[in-house]
Amino acid sequence: MQVALWILIFISTFLIMEFMAWFTHKYIMHGFLWVLHKDHHKKDHGSWWERNDLFFIFYAAVSIGCFYAWNSHDFWAGLPVGLGIFAYGFTYFMVHDIFIHQRFKMFRNANNWYAKGIRRAHKIHHKNINKGEGECFGMLIPPLKYFKR
Repeated sequence: MQVALWILIFISTFLIMEFMAWFTHKYIMHGFLWVLHKDHHKKDHGSWWERNDLFFIFYAAVSIGCFYAWNSHDFWAGLPVGLGIFAYGFTYFMVHDIFIHQRFKMFRNANNWYAKGIRRAHKIHHKNINKGEGECFGMLIPPLKYFKR
């Protein structure tokens, strides 16, 4: 029974992270922390590293904190929550940074309906290079209209 609960918490955390990514992107990254996200829309330096990558560091620290709480403070749910955050972060990195933005030259030929949909949705998001009036802030579950073209 505890394994089923552990798996349920892991999957729930992963799904909640998609909402957190959307919320953080729309209201924090395009809000009061635009100064950190701006270089992702309008590159103003020659470095591979973007200030925007600090958001990745933040969520990695939260995940590590959950592992620490599980290991050091006997918080049993810390492990599935930490793994759920880690799994989402890894997936986000693979989809956003590698597949869409090609920070590493991999998955260039992925051309199925899902790949086309998320690539199209993210391209629409990047049409706006400014802080406000953007659209499509999610990553793995974009609006259905991006799959219909």
